[in-house]
Amino acid sequence: MKQAPVNIKNKRATFDYELIDTYTAGIVLTGTEIKSIRLGKASLVDTFCYFANGELWVKNMHVAEYFYGSYNNHNARRERKLLLTRKELEKLERTSKDPGFTIVPVRLFINEKGLAKLVVALAKGKKQYDKREALKEKADKRDMERMFKR
Repeated sequence: MKQAPVNIKNKRATFDYELIDTYTAGIVLTGTEIKSIRLGKASLVDTFCYFANGELWVKNMHVAEYFYGSYNNHNARRERKLLLTRKELEKLERTSKDPGFTIVPVRLFINEKGLAKLVVALAKGKKQYDKREALKEKADKRDMERMFKR
């Protein structure tokens, strides 16, 4: 029995931030966490990444408790370590220290080997007028598509 592919997105990230560079990172998970993610019971709302002792961590990522987990269940919002190469970590840490830059999770998915991966992006915050402009472009694009459909 083949399950539907897991593809959990952080839609707010593309609206609030200008994504500059993306990286695909592995996540250190427990057994019940990966089972919940495979069922699609995770959320990237209000999630962010930070560096501690040269390691990249994701904070506020919600992974629902596994229904059949009993006493082995995990804490739903615990901090999870991300796995990247040393070069990628050094580059991210260097650039994230610049003012205005942050690291945000964009997408959580299961790869073809069955491993959970998190796409993180080096991002720069958008100003309010940039957000209004993005909304206007989206509405214009939708109107144009409607006009050509007729």
